[in-house]
Amino acid sequence: MIIGIDIGSTTTKAVSIENGKIIKKIKTRAIDAVTSASGAFGKMVIENNLKMNEIQKIIITGAGASKIKNDIFGIETKKVDEFTAIGIGGMFQAKRDNIIITNIGTGTVIIQAKKNEIVHVGGSGVGGGTILGLSKKLLQSTTFNDIMEMAELGNLNQVDLLLEDIMDSELSFLSREATAANFGKMLDSAKNEDIALALINMVYQVIGTLSVFAARGKNSDTVFVTGSGGDNRIGKKVLLDISKMYEIAFEFPSEPDYTTAIGAALSHDRK
Repeated sequence: MIIGIDIGSTTTKAVSIENGKIIKKIKTRAIDAVTSASGAFGKMVIENNLKMNEIQKIIITGAGASKIKNDIFGIETKKVDEFTAIGIGGMFQAKRDNIIITNIGTGTVIIQAKKNEIVHVGGSGVGGGTILGLSKKLLQSTTFNDIMEMAELGNLNQVDLLLEDIMDSELSFLSREATAANFGKMLDSAKNEDIALALINMVYQVIGTLSVFAARGKNSDTVFVTGSGGDNRIGKKVLLDISKMYEIAFEFPSEPDYTTAIGAALSHDRK
C-alpha cells in the first residue's frame, strides 16, 4: 500500500492506494506541516486499522512538503513536486492523458499532462486565497461557508458593470449580461451579499479566462478542473458560462480536492 499526502497551506489531504485502487481518503487541518502530515498519516492508519508493515511507502507533495526532512514514523517517505502530482492525479481522474488541468487552491496553476510529460503552462496568484483575503477586509468574514451563504443571495448588478449598462446591443459573441468591469459599478445600495458574489465571480472569471487561453494555446477544447476550488458551486457556474462563450468545455471530477494526493501516491508507479 502507498499513501499519498498533499500538505496544503490550509488543509492536508491523504489517500491510500493499493494495486492502483483508492482505498481511503481523509482530510486534516493543523498549524504546521509536520503536525498536519503526521496527523493525516495517523488518521489514515487508525481509520483503516492498518499495520505499519502493510505500508510500503509514503509520498508527500504540496506547499508544506519541504518542511518534512525525515521519514514519517520510520516508513520510507519520498517527495514529488506538486505539478507532477496534479498531472498524474488529473489523468487518473479524467481516465485519459493529454489534458489541460486547472488546479484551483489558494492560488491557481495550469498544467498540460501527458503520459510521458507534464508541463507547467502558467497560473495566477488569484484563487481561493484571494476570496478569503478580500472577504476579511470587505465583509469581515474569513470562512468559505459564510462567504458562500452570502453570495447565494447576492446580485451582481449592484457591483459589476455589465455590457447592458453601457451598450444597447450585444457585442460580438458577448451577451448584454456579460461583465464589462468587475466591481466597476459598486452602487451605494450594494450589500455584503452582492459583494460576496462579485468576489467569487471576479476570481473565477480570471481563472476561466486564463484556462481558455491555455487550452487554445495547446490546441485543446477541454479544461479539467481540480483542487479545492474545483468544487465551488458558484465558481462552477461562472466557468460554465465562460465555456458557453468560448466553446471550451470545463470538466469537474468528484472530490477534486484529492487530485494532488492521488497523484502523489500514483507517482510511485510512474517511470
